[in-house]
Amino acid sequence: MPGQTLSLSQSQQLQMILAPQLRQSLEMLHLPILELRAMIQKEMEQNPTIEEKLPGTETIEIEPGTGKTEESEEMSFKEEFEVLSKLDEEWRDYFFQDFESRPHSQESEERRQYLLDSLPQRESLQEHLLNQLHLAGLSDRDRQAAELLIGSINNDGYLTTGTEELAASANCDATHLNDLLTIIQDFHPSGVGARDLRECLLIQLERLGQSDSLAAAIAREHLELLAARKIPDIARALRVTNEDIEAAMRMISSLDPKPGRLYSDDTSNYVLSEVVVKKVDGKYVVILNDDQLPHIRISKQYRAMLEDENIKPEVKSYIRERIRSGAFMIKSIHQRQKTIYRIASEIVTRQTEFLDNGVSHLRPMTMAEIARAVSVHETTVSRAVSNKYMKTPIGVYELKYFFTPGIKTSDGSEVSNKSVKDMIAAMVAREDPTNPLSDQHIMETLNQQGLQIARRTIAKYRLVLHIPPSHMRKSY
Repeated sequence: MPGQTLSLSQSQQLQMILAPQLRQSLEMLHLPILELRAMIQKEMEQNPTIEEKLPGTETIEIEPGTGKTEESEEMSFKEEFEVLSKLDEEWRDYFFQDFESRPHSQESEERRQYLLDSLPQRESLQEHLLNQLHLAGLSDRDRQAAELLIGSINNDGYLTTGTEELAASANCDATHLNDLLTIIQDFHPSGVGARDLRECLLIQLERLGQSDSLAAAIAREHLELLAARKIPDIARALRVTNEDIEAAMRMISSLDPKPGRLYSDDTSNYVLSEVVVKKVDGKYVVILNDDQLPHIRISKQYRAMLEDENIKPEVKSYIRERIRSGAFMIKSIHQRQKTIYRIASEIVTRQTEFLDNGVSHLRPMTMAEIARAVSVHETTVSRAVSNKYMKTPIGVYELKYFFTPGIKTSDGSEVSNKSVKDMIAAMVAREDPTNPLSDQHIMETLNQQGLQIARRTIAKYRLVLHIPPSHMRKSY
């Protein structure tokens, strides 16, 4: 048998690597406006070449220098800076185009800064899952599909969109997407990524090594009887004693039906709308709320230091690198605002009837449709709408609110499932307490109105609305 040997070999391969600057740009797109402001302020503390132009101060124009250059790298940097100077002017005009109409004082600026610094910040559920996703060792394609799944998980920890629809959006096989969902369901917190309460409880029981227990059998087969506390019926069906059922119920009651709540703040949070929609001359206009974002630029003082012959080369090299970093942050902020504006504008264009008439006129809409309309990837839309809010004439809504699957009507059109849920809730609110509506009766009523919907879908929507079954709503 030949002995083992060590050898070196070279090979070439193509591999996609996410550059640090691109990671920063994607992070900016994902962050809500207040967290983005904190990120910019932190960068300003670490990068001395970045400064904030306060409203009311004299405008300083940044012009390319005319000093001598000894190397081609220096000339290349000057060309970069010319582009940056132009961007600075555009960015300044973009931020302060209507500043003269805004009252401002140093006292109000300090008061606003104190308020922003006092806001608590904590990791969101999506951020927590994305951090675990980076450690999962997936390929770039699988990671993008998994990010789309995470973006569709609501604050309670449930996947609210069908995997078939998401698979079509991600151009991925539905079976493979379910495999990726299984990986996400293995993340912390236990039960996250479930599609309904039954699956959430079973995931938690499996994590505890109780997948073959009596509690798992009850969660799998008799969840509705459990909700109605029909212990004798469950005991007869499973051929066990009432005491065994009560012990299993205590096990189930120790599980968390909403695992995402671990990363939600129970206190009353101040919601700052990223987008404001106003009706002007009969048309809806989208306005980005830029008041809370500082207008940053490259300091003229450090630009002058690059042209000072008395400054040491290593100092100039440091300044040049810091200016490049600041320039990229300015461009990333501008790109973030532009992306959110385009997505919000497309949402408003498609949801005009909703803004005019309310939730009953909410149109079905998917992230894939918006992505195609604004020529970006679905994951970009998912990041852009995450934890962002839109202030409309009829209320404040999370941007994710507008993305809902549809149900076909008899005339071939589609109605948002949120509209159907509101119809079900309204029917239950008007029912006779002594003779409550069954799921079958609700289904038949909606079918008569042209909505082709199955009884099991009615039951699913009723659970989402926290409406008990008819026998539990009956008053004697």
